[in-house]
Amino acid sequence: HYTAQVMTVLLVLHLMQVLIDGAYKAPREVNFWTGLLLLFLVLGISLTGYLLPWDQKGYWATKVATNLVGIVPLVGEDLQRMIVGGPDYGHHTLTRFFALHAGVLPALVILLIVGHVYLFRKHGLTSKRPHRKPDGKFWPDQIFQDAVACLAVLATVLILVFWKGGAELTAPADPAERYPARPDWYFMFLFEFLKYFEGKALIIGGVIIPGVLAALLFAIPFIESRWKRAGHIFNLVFVAILFAGFTVLTALAYTRDSQNEEYQFAKAQAQIDADRVRELARSPEGIPPIGAVEILQDDAFTQGRRIFASKCASCHTYDGHDGVGRPQLEPSAPDLKGFGSREWLAGFVDPKQIETPKYFFDTAFIKPDEDGKKSRMVEFVHDLSDLSEQGKGNLEKIIAAVSAEADLHYQAEIDERDKEIIAEGTDLFFEGIAGVSAACADCHGFDGDESEASHTPDLNGWASREWTIEFTKNPAHSRFYGKNNDRMPIFEEEGIFTDRQIELVVDWIREDWVRFGEAEEKAAAAAAAEAAKNRE
Repeated sequence: HYTAQVMTVLLVLHLMQVLIDGAYKAPREVNFWTGLLLLFLVLGISLTGYLLPWDQKGYWATKVATNLVGIVPLVGEDLQRMIVGGPDYGHHTLTRFFALHAGVLPALVILLIVGHVYLFRKHGLTSKRPHRKPDGKFWPDQIFQDAVACLAVLATVLILVFWKGGAELTAPADPAERYPARPDWYFMFLFEFLKYFEGKALIIGGVIIPGVLAALLFAIPFIESRWKRAGHIFNLVFVAILFAGFTVLTALAYTRDSQNEEYQFAKAQAQIDADRVRELARSPEGIPPIGAVEILQDDAFTQGRRIFASKCASCHTYDGHDGVGRPQLEPSAPDLKGFGSREWLAGFVDPKQIETPKYFFDTAFIKPDEDGKKSRMVEFVHDLSDLSEQGKGNLEKIIAAVSAEADLHYQAEIDERDKEIIAEGTDLFFEGIAGVSAACADCHGFDGDESEASHTPDLNGWASREWTIEFTKNPAHSRFYGKNNDRMPIFEEEGIFTDRQIELVVDWIREDWVRFGEAEEKAAAAAAAEAAKNRE
């Protein structure tokens, strides 16, 4: 990766040296052309290498490049299908690009290097200011200089590797997930340049102008031969303009990207996916035969937040955002971060919070009816405003009891520790709190009992995985809100979600996703069990 970048820089520097020294003039035209071809082949090797990791960056960046091939007049579509290996990317594409990257292009590079060196030896060295002194010896003088140069190149590559931490590996290639594709820095000028050509004009920026510029590069010896010194000056000015254009367009591309909030957001999301798939790949199950993308497509952490953002965030928030990090300024339903936890439930029964955007804000439950009263739940919570210290303690016990129904993994230790408190809270759920006119059990079922009240949620198993899945499928079911359901779609009937999508988003909300620490513990337990079995 970094060697290709360094090699590209060295070839460009060599080309500039050849132009300044006039080493392209007759009889060295062919040698100059072989050097140009070497530069284009090295760029081709870099481009074909993009795809080989089969990650999102390589997939989408290469797709952009092959789409450019498709706009070539007459032969574009056929040429694109030949390169890709069909109408779309697949294993044929990977095979072709690997053959080009590791076989065809390197073989052509070797042939051109042999020809380039042969022509160089044939025509000799060209220098604007030759040193008039006896020739040095190949051994040890030239060998020593070559060794020092190679060491400098190797040191530069190693510095880049350790500085950048190796070549970037993004999430596995997934055609279903868009990626903010960007080429490596030496192609960023073209990425920026093509922004000025849209629709049918793309052929001008993507084929005609690059083709004309490449033809002028190859015509440099002819230009000098026709106009001599004026032609040489023209060639230098032409290449200087190309270099200036390359620099300006590259700088402009990076500047615009740094100021593009959508791009920065997409880049951050892509990094989250890349980190996540590396974590999952370290699990005992490893990477399935179908590929690493499979583990992301069925991962609650990855897919749950995406599903939430696309289908739930129009009403709900998650910690104040849409699930993937975009701020949600006007929620009309509860924030679901920590749903089922003691903290979430304590806020829900807090008179100061229940009508805020985190809970019932902008829902039908806080809107007064004809008698000026709000929903029974809201009225009940406001009755808790004047609780005594003992009453507050009893409310905390009820909260612990109801929250324990959620069976949250991150709350398992305190639920185990507070068994007695939870038992007391269960009793208080039915008995009520002194000073409060109603008990929770007057409206809600709990601890195996069903409430006689209608259109209020049954709290048996409240916020557990099963309860939340069934609630999401049909919140208007008699087990939940019944006819009091406020705008929440009946996803099961309307076909908005598949069953698996509901499971993924529920697992994400409950934070029930695989973690590397958990995977290590499972692996260790499995290894211990296997060792014990072997001993028996």
